[in-house]
Amino acid sequence: MRTRQHVDTALAHPSAILLAAQLVAVLAYPFLQGSIGGRAVLGVVQLGVVVAAVAAVRLTPALTWVAALLGGPAMVLTVLEAWQPHNDAIVLASASFHVPFYFYISFAMLRYLFHDDRVTRDELFATGAAFTVVAWGFAYAYAACQVIWPGSFTGGDGGGDSSWFELLFLSFTTLTSVGLSDVLPVEGHARSFAMIEMIAGVFYVALVVARLVSLAVVRHERR
Repeated sequence: MRTRQHVDTALAHPSAILLAAQLVAVLAYPFLQGSIGGRAVLGVVQLGVVVAAVAAVRLTPALTWVAALLGGPAMVLTVLEAWQPHNDAIVLASASFHVPFYFYISFAMLRYLFHDDRVTRDELFATGAAFTVVAWGFAYAYAACQVIWPGSFTGGDGGGDSSWFELLFLSFTTLTSVGLSDVLPVEGHARSFAMIEMIAGVFYVALVVARLVSLAVVRHERR
């Protein structure tokens, strides 16, 4: 009985599942990226992220079928990319679905956060999940940029193209404006994407702060 209650509680907070799946993927990647089997496991984890994202959108005032149409091909391409991570055609095709998918999920979550004047527990998880979803989307945008314009990034663990995990690290450091990344955009298009992500990061923080302040004002006026 308690197990079922725990499952029902988890299903009631899909944003928490999405956030947890993304954090697990980040922590697991360094252990698994060196082997085909490891990449396959990461592919499965990524599938879980996609499924959790679609489930999270079901609670939002957005269109679930849009997320499903983008997420379906993204799931297939996630497996193919885990199998052949250096195939430019697969990487580009994967990015072409993952980028709009993750950006749409982040848009849906922002609508979810702003659709009423109260904050639920799942909305708090959605605040963190939406932020990481944006970082994921830009990482795939960087991967596509690297395929279309070779030499877009420099630095990282080795020569040649940056790995997807390095691009994800760049995305998080750019979005949070901490500036810790040793992976740098050096080509014009890559720098354009990085500047857009910087603006998105600042804009997101401003939105969240404005949301919290407005809720505090509403509570004060009601009292």
